[in-house]
Amino acid sequence: MEIILKKDVQNVGFKDDIVAVKAGYGRNFLIPQGFAHLATPSAKKVLAENLKQKAHKEAKVVNDAKALAETLKAIEIKISAKAGGEKLFGSITNIDIAEALEKAGQTIDRKFITSGIVKRTGKYTANVRLHRDVIVELPYEIIAEKA
Repeated sequence: MEIILKKDVQNVGFKDDIVAVKAGYGRNFLIPQGFAHLATPSAKKVLAENLKQKAHKEAKVVNDAKALAETLKAIEIKISAKAGGEKLFGSITNIDIAEALEKAGQTIDRKFITSGIVKRTGKYTANVRLHRDVIVELPYEIIAEKA
């Protein structure tokens, strides 16, 4: 079953992509939730026209995302957490990274940060998706709090 996505759907595709999914997934989840609609020939023509119009605007958005990416690469993130030796009491997730970025002056939604769950001190990297074409590897360090 071919559908046109109205929103970004994780592990399926990005907005305005034409993707093939299993019929039950499309009919029972994606379409009723408002994430997609059927890819009929007329809908494909409308999508093609809309994409032509968006192409110029998209170039500006990509350039802004690349500029933000350069700014993020320059930021040095250190997250302090309670630890016993190298092992943390708790864990560091994308929420903590988003808060550290906000303290540094950059507001990034936590949904666009992929880091995994970290339970030890040390240096790590997180992927930040600013645009479908712009993904930044953001290095960060977890240090133990001083008592």
